[in-house]
Amino acid sequence: MSVTQILFWFLSVIALFGALMVVTAKNPVYSVLWLIATFFAISGHYILLNAQFLAVVNIIVYAGAIMVLFLFVIMLMNLSKESEPQKNRWLKIAGAVAGGCLLLVLIAALKDADLKQSEAMVNVGNIGLIKNLGKELFTTYVIPFEISSVLFLSAMVGAIVIGKKD
Repeated sequence: MSVTQILFWFLSVIALFGALMVVTAKNPVYSVLWLIATFFAISGHYILLNAQFLAVVNIIVYAGAIMVLFLFVIMLMNLSKESEPQKNRWLKIAGAVAGGCLLLVLIAALKDADLKQSEAMVNVGNIGLIKNLGKELFTTYVIPFEISSVLFLSAMVGAIVIGKKD
């Protein structure tokens, strides 16, 4: 068993355990913290697939920005048992039936998938490297890139003009 396989299984266990804890945690703050751990495990999978850019963007955008916003919103809402609406037993049963139906659809969709024939290239090739992304962005798509930067600049100037006090 190689180091890559050990890392894959370790990150998979962390991601699955973290996802289960997100759903089953009673405290919403703990749920958000487990979701951050799950995002880090998924970023580890991206690194194993030689997609460093996706890993960094996942950590910065999801684990860094969005989860911090979720954490602040949950902490500011001051959730308690008294303010939580009571869920009907039939609603819980309907949720379990809907989840079971989704599981059946996923199993039916993956039943005929031939997973043995297709293998991911791990740590080989140039797919997913930031160098290739930058090269493509600044050669083939340089004009749309520059147009979008001018658009962002005009949006920032417009926000400053609108927010400026008279």
